[in-house]
Amino acid sequence: MHGWQRRETANKKQISMGKKRIIEKGDQTGDSGLRDRAVERGAKVRLSTGVLHVQSTFNNTKLLLTDPEGNAIMASSSGALGFKGAKKGTPFAAAKVGELLAEKAEQIGIKEVSVVVKGIGSGRESGIRSFTSRGIVISSIMDTTPIPHNGPKPKKPRRV
Repeated sequence: MHGWQRRETANKKQISMGKKRIIEKGDQTGDSGLRDRAVERGAKVRLSTGVLHVQSTFNNTKLLLTDPEGNAIMASSSGALGFKGAKKGTPFAAAKVGELLAEKAEQIGIKEVSVVVKGIGSGRESGIRSFTSRGIVISSIMDTTPIPHNGPKPKKPRRV
């Protein structure tokens, strides 16, 4: 190997001299490859109705699609799509997860879902909205967020 050698692949440039390598990535977003791979996997079951469980926290948003009996069919989260850190808890990330799951739900023939929402994160509403944007009808929305009735015993007052 004499001097600099330049080798270009599909969307990466690799410049090397000796053992050192500098890898420059192309302008491709991280979640598109993960998204395509998730949609490609074909589902084995055919259903017309289902239950969409939305768990939304401040750090992440998870969507789970089950049959009416509660058996899981498919699931996804904003972390699984390639969002990292604080971006996982955003409404935008939840919308992307909703779109992906709706696309996969269309492939198995789901026309109507009832939604069960749990948690107080910012992605609860946008995840549901993006799921319905693909033409799937929502029959009911139920909120199962745990609410403390009394909570634990408070600390004693500090004595100085």
